Amino acid sequence: MFTGIIEDLGTVVAINHSESNIDLTIKSKVSGELKIDQSISHNGVCLTVVELPSNDSHIVTAIDETLQKSNLGELKIGDVVNLERCMQMNGRLDGHIVQGHVDQTGKVESISEKEGSWFFTISYDDSLGNVTVEKGSICLNGTSLTAFNCSAGTFTVAIIPYTFEHTSFKNLLIGDTVNLEFDILGKYIKTYMNQLSL
Repeated sequence: MFTGIIEDLGTVVAINHSESNIDLTIKSKVSGELKIDQSISHNGVCLTVVELPSNDSHIVTAIDETLQKSNLGELKIGDVVNLERCMQMNGRLDGHIVQGHVDQTGKVESISEKEGSWFFTISYDDSLGNVTVEKGSICLNGTSLTAFNCSAGTFTVAIIPYTFEHTSFKNLLIGDTVNLEFDILGKYIKTYMNQLSL
């Protein structure tokens, strides 16, 4: 379980393919505090630490299912990812409830700077059944954000300067693929309403 509050940026330093899986070696400040078998979010994807090759790097494995539903398969050596360790139950939930289970990817349609903040408009395939609501929660590349200007298949998020500087948002370009995890409460309600209509 995560909150969508990014702790650190990690750099991809190695990518190894093992049949349909890939092993990612990530260098970061938090790597030295990890243990094997712990969960850590990479761009919003919950992955298990499988090896600690040094005190500033860790290795995780992404299976084919994860690669198909996220942007992890597009990563290259030198790319930066958002990192968040799993939530402690005695801590504050500063973001929203994030499972680390990416629902689908979206695409950056536009980026604009407005009075010190940045506005990102994201498109996604709404035929998969995921929805956003005005002022509702959305997790984008592991970051807890508020969606607005919501319509069928698009929404906008505003990024404050602190978030822009301390996450991978500063590296995003128009056309880039982003990971989306829709609000868990909304997903349960939508599933329940769909069952009622059967």
